Amino acid sequence: MTIVRADLEKVFERAPMLAERVARSVGPAASPLAIVAAARLELARMSETERIAVLDAHPRIGADRATLSALSRREQGEDADADVTKELGRLNELYERRFGFRFVVWVNGRTKAAIATVLRERLTHDREPELAAGIEEFLAIAADRLRARP
Repeated sequence: MTIVRADLEKVFERAPMLAERVARSVGPAASPLAIVAAARLELARMSETERIAVLDAHPRIGADRATLSALSRREQGEDADADVTKELGRLNELYERRFGFRFVVWVNGRTKAAIATVLRERLTHDREPELAAGIEEFLAIAADRLRARP
């Protein structure tokens, strides 16, 4: 697999600063594992403000599908019913007020109703572990996208 910066910009959707840093630290033949490791290292080097910017660049779970990239639409799956969509909106707002950054989760085939349950549970966490959890989920999404590349 040959990876170029444009590929990394898709993998790290809406986080070009991270894509650029990772592109500088890996070669074009880097494996998905090496790319994720490089991203983890770059994220660890970032300030909290920069890490939050990476999470905030990620689209909200349950966002209007018209605002999502093709990758995010595929990952988030079909639209949920109106009640679940409304609940996700409410929970996203609570989460962002509580923690000061966006909720990020690797959907991994789960329904939006199941994700709402995860979001409710994560609202019970403290801020620092939740920021770390969000970064790990962001990296899981990146790893999945890299594995899915043709």
